[in-house]
Amino acid sequence: MTKPSILVTRAVFPEVIDRLAQYFDVDDNQQDVALDGAALKARLAGKSGVLANAADRVDGALVAGLPALRAVCNMAVGYNNLDVPALTAAGIVATNTPDVLTETTADFGWALLMATARRVTESEHWLRAGKWERWSYDMFLGMDLYRSTLGILGMGRIGQALARRAAGFGMSVLYHNRSRLARDTERALNARYVSKAETASAPPSWRR
Repeated sequence: MTKPSILVTRAVFPEVIDRLAQYFDVDDNQQDVALDGAALKARLAGKSGVLANAADRVDGALVAGLPALRAVCNMAVGYNNLDVPALTAAGIVATNTPDVLTETTADFGWALLMATARRVTESEHWLRAGKWERWSYDMFLGMDLYRSTLGILGMGRIGQALARRAAGFGMSVLYHNRSRLARDTERALNARYVSKAETASAPPSWRR
């Protein structure tokens, strides 16, 4: 039986290509050459599906004249690059990966928070510039995150993941969101719903 043909628009991990090749005839782009609209449409000719990414604009103009195309799989949390109504009208299924980067993004946010509080980047640049000549009691003191207060604007998946990390540091959490979380969720996250202004202005030592 002939396998359906698909396009992978940019380079991905080789094991992904190997897995897809079990089920599809894969036209890959492991050279990672960015495809403009014309090149993308040419490569999609006769394809049943495409593994796209956030840089690929997939709209009605692109899929017009591609009757074989049945699925656009977006390797991204968002899907602003997809014209969903146009794809729906053409009978093309569109998918995304909504929760794949929640914990990863929260880790990165936490790394930035730690680096800022402890002045990691500033002190590392200072050290590499050869300015450390002696010890000083007030050198790059920074501030403790332990038992301080974390303010979160936007308490979606990533905001809640950050709040869970704060628990390990004994932190209280103030948050503002378009809608308040369920009380059980607030208790689990040690989070208090406040106004946007209060979230931004609360002192680091705020406690319940």
